[in-house]
Amino acid sequence: MDVMALARAEREELRELLAGLAPEQWCAPTLCAGWTVRDVVAHMLSYEELRPRQLAERFSRGLFMVDRVNAVGLRAYATRTPAQLMQLLDDHLTPSGLTAGMGGAIALTDGMIHQQDIRRPLGLPRSIPAERLAPALRTALFAPTLLGVLRVRGVRLVATDIDWTFGRGPEVRGTAEAILMAVSGRRGVATELSGPGQARLAPRLGG
Repeated sequence: MDVMALARAEREELRELLAGLAPEQWCAPTLCAGWTVRDVVAHMLSYEELRPRQLAERFSRGLFMVDRVNAVGLRAYATRTPAQLMQLLDDHLTPSGLTAGMGGAIALTDGMIHQQDIRRPLGLPRSIPAERLAPALRTALFAPTLLGVLRVRGVRLVATDIDWTFGRGPEVRGTAEAILMAVSGRRGVATELSGPGQARLAPRLGG
């Protein structure tokens, strides 16, 4: 299965999750500081409808700083209801626009991380297929907006549930999902990791 197909499968699973949420769960906090579930979903989809000129304008308004660019997009979608966001997701189960970049790897990785941002606080874990995790880990390490490779420098990451390793140094072991969240800088995940390199990595994750 190619990466774009994996990205669509990830979005289909996201849709299944969102369809089962109660109204109050859309207002629940996520791992993204200050963002509710609705905010995270709006952010994920806010790039789908942008043409190249509109995308350039958004980046310009955000002064080409990722957090500010994302804030611009979130404000633009502030009035979208959960039902409207669900319809937008239905219209873009196959990624388009910016998220279709890198053969769909942007949508796959961004979608997987943000789905976990939603699921973890809600206590709704899942088992992510290995064929999706491996390309998402690669992208999270080297994508310009994440540069996870800098966050995990000096340690060797070892997934305990799939055949995947990265880096040099003292080992940090954990599930591939936990490693992905660590690579993306999510707070609190350090307690799910083990090994002699865990103490070196933990301060970079706020844990």
